Amino acid sequence: MKKYYYLLLLISLFGPCAFAQQKPDSLYQVKGFIIAAPRPNGVDDFVKFINEELAPRKVNTLILRVDFNYQFKSHPELRDSIALSKSDVKKLLEACKKNGISIIPQINLLGHQSWAAKTENLLRVYPEFDETPWIKMPAPADYKWPNDDKLYCRSYCPLAPGLHKVVFDLVDEIMDVFEATAFHAGMDEVFYLGEDKCPRCAGRDKAVLFANEVQTIRDHLAEKNRELWIWGDRLIDGRSTGIGEWAASYNDTYRAVDLIPRDVVICDWQYDQDNQTAVYFALKGMRVVTCTWNRPQVALDQVDDLYRSRKISSKEIKGRFYGIAETVWSPPTQFFNGYYGKGPTQETGDNTPWNTFRAMFDKMAQLEQTAAAK
Repeated sequence: MKKYYYLLLLISLFGPCAFAQQKPDSLYQVKGFIIAAPRPNGVDDFVKFINEELAPRKVNTLILRVDFNYQFKSHPELRDSIALSKSDVKKLLEACKKNGISIIPQINLLGHQSWAAKTENLLRVYPEFDETPWIKMPAPADYKWPNDDKLYCRSYCPLAPGLHKVVFDLVDEIMDVFEATAFHAGMDEVFYLGEDKCPRCAGRDKAVLFANEVQTIRDHLAEKNRELWIWGDRLIDGRSTGIGEWAASYNDTYRAVDLIPRDVVICDWQYDQDNQTAVYFALKGMRVVTCTWNRPQVALDQVDDLYRSRKISSKEIKGRFYGIAETVWSPPTQFFNGYYGKGPTQETGDNTPWNTFRAMFDKMAQLEQTAAAK
């Protein structure tokens, strides 16, 4: 009877979702969904998706790419012109709490400070933080890849004076409003780092620069007992693995994998094929979340791999295969149009994020049912 008494006590104190949050799924500790945060006019549709699609699939982790889509009080100059209010965030938070879902907000740090011909808010407002100020942004119609400057996304210089004061003001504010215990710093596809013309970091080891920035962000979060999540591509050697310069590194940042703290959670995206990189991170001593996107068959392979890896690994390694998440790189409205078949979208055919979402979670449910029946 004691165990039932404590169960009832837990529910009475923390609500009906508390027990689910305290007892992670035996096969998948993280069942995640990663997408841009909605704009204010899309909050109600997003809440509906949480209640009707994420909750029934037992999603327990929602990573929202917020960036500057919030009405920051600490740095209002960095807000998007149309951005979420505190009350908008609380609507999202309430829906997630009700369904036992933890929100992890993301602000892109280090890399992704521009996109195509657009400089994002941080470097637009604070150009002194730019790693490559000598590279001029092209006119929108002229942007192409590859280009002479190898311009994909700009980076900030991690050694720029005053940088972290601004960045951490944003991080602290967004963590407080989302009542979050983990933060996603992005840090993927960093092509500019330790550039020869940079007066601060020229000549420095790029792996050390990358690792030090991870450590700096991690240590700031740890002051309030918060956790750091990042993408894993810069920690993989793109040449020796054959994975290439997009889903892995060509500029030697990969050696940072042995320099960063082991409590950083790695979101491992390998979208075009299953490269078994989750095993690499787990053997390095880090928790890894496998991330899928728009290839249903690749996602099915990755679900099988995660299940098999947890099943055959030692107890020390098993828990490092932390879970799996579907990522979406279009705005929520476009994803919902495709998911519900209600409106225009740029993605067609079988290889879409919504088909991958359904296939992945259906496969996970099948494996869970099979395991429960044994």
